Amino acid sequence: MFCGFNTFQPTLKKINVNTLRLFENFPGISNSFKPNVFEDDNYSQWVDKGLFQPRKNGQIYSILLPPPNVTGTLHIGHALTISVQDTMARWNRMCQNEVVWTPGVDHAGIATQVIVEKFLMKQGISRFDIGRTKFVEEVWKWKSDKSKVINLQIKKLGASVDWEREFFTLDKKHRDAVNFALIQLFKKELIYREESLINWSPHLRSVVSDIEVDYIDIDGPTALSLPGYSKPITFGNLIDFSYRIVGSADKEIVVSTTRIETMFGDVAIAVNPNDNRYKPYWGCKFHHPFNGTEIPLVLDHRVDPTFGTGAVKITPAHDPTDFQISKSHSLPKRSVINEEGVLENCGGFSGMLRFDARESICSELANLGLLKHIRPHKMKIPICSRSGDVLEYLIKPQWFIKCKEMAKKAIVAVEERKLIIKPENYQENWFNWLKNIQDWCISRQLWWGHQLPFYYCEGSNDNVWIAAENEEEALKKSKYYVSGPVIAHRDPDVLDTWFSSGILPFACFGWPDKTEQYKKYYPLNTLITGNDILFFWVARMVMLGLELTNQLPFKEVFLHGIICDSQGRKMSKSLGNVIAPEDVINGKSLKELHCTIENSLLSSEEKQKAYTSLRNLYPEGISECGVDALRFTLLSNNIKSQYINFDLKQCIRNKHFCNKIWQACYFANLWLKKMNLTSEFLMLDLCENHQPCTLMEKWILAKLNYSIYVVNEGIKNGDFHLSTSSLRNFIHLELCDIYIVSIFLVLEIREWF
Repeated sequence: MFCGFNTFQPTLKKINVNTLRLFENFPGISNSFKPNVFEDDNYSQWVDKGLFQPRKNGQIYSILLPPPNVTGTLHIGHALTISVQDTMARWNRMCQNEVVWTPGVDHAGIATQVIVEKFLMKQGISRFDIGRTKFVEEVWKWKSDKSKVINLQIKKLGASVDWEREFFTLDKKHRDAVNFALIQLFKKELIYREESLINWSPHLRSVVSDIEVDYIDIDGPTALSLPGYSKPITFGNLIDFSYRIVGSADKEIVVSTTRIETMFGDVAIAVNPNDNRYKPYWGCKFHHPFNGTEIPLVLDHRVDPTFGTGAVKITPAHDPTDFQISKSHSLPKRSVINEEGVLENCGGFSGMLRFDARESICSELANLGLLKHIRPHKMKIPICSRSGDVLEYLIKPQWFIKCKEMAKKAIVAVEERKLIIKPENYQENWFNWLKNIQDWCISRQLWWGHQLPFYYCEGSNDNVWIAAENEEEALKKSKYYVSGPVIAHRDPDVLDTWFSSGILPFACFGWPDKTEQYKKYYPLNTLITGNDILFFWVARMVMLGLELTNQLPFKEVFLHGIICDSQGRKMSKSLGNVIAPEDVINGKSLKELHCTIENSLLSSEEKQKAYTSLRNLYPEGISECGVDALRFTLLSNNIKSQYINFDLKQCIRNKHFCNKIWQACYFANLWLKKMNLTSEFLMLDLCENHQPCTLMEKWILAKLNYSIYVVNEGIKNGDFHLSTSSLRNFIHLELCDIYIVSIFLVLEIREWF
């Protein structure tokens, strides 16, 4: 829909009149821009007048604020999303549409549990010391404090959300929706339980999702400090050791590994069938030096002949590739590392921490004459982004959702243009991810989150898993499957956070009840979010929406880039380059920035890195810019780019631009007073009565109309940088530097005569 000057006329009149009334109400007001003097008061007035609630007119425009995690406070990335959404919400209101913008916060399972654990550990308290019930109470206290701060930040950013619709992803209403959704999927046989290899954090004692895994590259021997270890652990070594052929005292095969600590779980040796070096070993079996078992040689094309010696040990219980190879060759799986990262079923090495055991195992191999070489090796280390621990791969029973068929529907939706993804270059990512999708592990071994509504029902001779709202319902359902007295045990695991946020587009309007709100405002018009969660959140919302409501949850997806610092680095607390919106809005000295780092939950090493980065980035601290300058700066970037560099200097320049607008209004108010005119006189009905009488009036109105056109097109197409550029050009150059200067001369001459 194109909105021209005519469409905006009623709203423009209110905006200009109300702006000028600020000066009438405060006769002693400064002629320079003081952002904090007016921003908070204006927002309170807007909320009190109900201006953010849907007006029952025009077309529906329904959007959802991606819920911030209650782990902490908002960062600049959140400010970008809010700025884009608020622009769209206000623009649609100006186009006389009925806008509903729903806010809320996310309980953020693993992320929040980790941060609260760190908080308690600073007090010398472990979650295991106080137990699950007490720990969850502590997390609720944390949530209460942080959600208040987050809401204040959202208000400070000027977000015109409807606060009466605020949700929390762990409140009763949402919990009921989550349970209903899981039970429905269970009934459809889309949920199953299976032993699988999963990412495990021994420090957290929980499975972690792929998005919570970071990979660090090392070029050779590198010492890393890990939680739970008293000294740094060295990674980046490739160890060559030998397995002797059964029945031979001297014939052996040399294998290469970076994980000598898992050799107790070795069930085979593998080579590539095209590697002729190992043809003499085909059909041989080898003697395990520690547990005495015999392990076979298997041929598999997944083995890289250039890796080490070209022969590798197969440990299916602790390596993803080995796990797949074991399936192809029907190999057993032997777990030798437990949930705490401690060796088990390893003879005299049992009870040792997995990485502490490396040196001892190598020493024993050397004593047996089996250790051949230890050499530098480039490798990737999987790190838990929440705890900093090196991930372990464990086989554990988990709950999964079948995704293949749901993914096909999501692919078709984009192919048939029923779902539009902007920018379009992300469509290829969409297709690639969904065509290669794996089943979704939804269970987490955590204490904070939605406890799974799955009950293990034990009868006299048999048992069954039941999905139910409560234990009573589970017992009733179980009678159809098991005989005799039944005992029901609820699974203690909690749900992956991405599932509970995946049903938000419909759950926030009362689903599964078909409420009037649900019928009216679902599906959403547009989902606006960062491009980094296209698969983890957006795709899952689409799959769940289609499966549970038979509708797409939104008609369009708009993905904005990820905020980086001025040097193009990803923002990270440990780098010290994370900026809170209020730091830019209110300003912050270098000393205050240091205090923020000092009071954080970072390690001592991370704090030192952060201090150094802060001194380099903000040697004089951060100047006060105000929220308008911050929002305008964020929207002045091409947000369709994959990454967006945030430059504080640009924000300071935009504060001066805001001052230019302020002075223009001050000038207008000054002359209205001199001419004994009210602010209402300024807004003439240009559409009906007033005709421009001078060449300068005709020129400025033509420039205004052109700017309105460019701004509209930019907003409609997501090119906000074109809109801001047009506004800057019109207001700064054409209105202030030319038009106001010219009429000032005329007004001055008139006053003289």
